Amino acid sequence: MAEALNSQEETLVEWEKQQIILKDQLITTNTESWQQHVELDGLERVGGVDLSYIKGDDTVACASLVVLSYPEMEVIHEDFHMVTLDAPYVAGFLAFREVPSLVEAVKTLQEKKPELMPQVLLVDGNGILHHRGFGVACHLGILTDLPTIGVAKNLLQVDGLENNEAHKEQAKQLEDGGDYFHLKGSTGHILGAALKSCKKSSKPIYVSVGHKISLETAVNVVRSCCKYRVPEPTRQADIRSREFCIKITNKGKTETTKPQDSLS
Repeated sequence: MAEALNSQEETLVEWEKQQIILKDQLITTNTESWQQHVELDGLERVGGVDLSYIKGDDTVACASLVVLSYPEMEVIHEDFHMVTLDAPYVAGFLAFREVPSLVEAVKTLQEKKPELMPQVLLVDGNGILHHRGFGVACHLGILTDLPTIGVAKNLLQVDGLENNEAHKEQAKQLEDGGDYFHLKGSTGHILGAALKSCKKSSKPIYVSVGHKISLETAVNVVRSCCKYRVPEPTRQADIRSREFCIKITNKGKTETTKPQDSLS
C-alpha cells in the first residue's frame, strides 16, 4: 500500500514538472491573422474534441475530433477511435489522462487530410483557469501547436473564485446571448470569462484561454459557435462520440450473443 502511494506521489511530482516545462511555451495573445478582426475574417474551420467513456468502465473511452465549417457550423470531418486510458484521473492533471489520444487524432488528420485541419480547437475543459494556470486546453494547444480555447460547463473554484451567491447573482445579470463578465481571481489575474452563450441559456459557460489566442477573441469565437448553451464543436464531439460508444457496446453484445442464438 505504501509503495503504491509513493509511486503515485512520484507520478504527480513528475506531472507537475512537465506542466511547468510546457507552461513556459504558453502564448495567451492572438497569433493568427483571422483573430485580428471582430468578424473573424479568414476563420473557416473550427474543431471540437471530447472523450466519452464506455458505461461502467472508466478506462475505456471514445476519443473524438470533429471539425465544423465556420460560420455555418456544419460538420465536415469526424474521427472516432476507442482508447484504453492507463493514467488515473487526478484533479488538476486531467490532461495526462486524456490529451495523448486527442493529440493522436489531430496528428492523424494532419497527415491524411491537412486541408481539413481546424484553425482553432474548442476543448471541454479549462485553459489557464486552472490550479496551476495550465489546464487541459493549454496542454493540448502546446502539443498540437494550435490555438485552443477551454470551455467548461461548471466554474472551477481556484484563486478565490467561488460559485457563491455573489457569483450567481452576477450571472443573473447577463441578459442577452453574448453577454459576459471577467473572472478575476484574488491575485488580481483575469482567468477567464463567464459567458451567457445564447438567449435561452439559464446558466453561463466558462471560457478560458488555452493557447495562441486572447481571452476577448476566445469569447468571440465561442459565442459565435453557439446555437445552444454549449458551443457546436464540443457539443457535436460529445453527441457523436456518445453515439459511437453505444454502437460499439451494442456490437459487442450482439457478437457475444450470436453463439447462444445459433444454439436455439
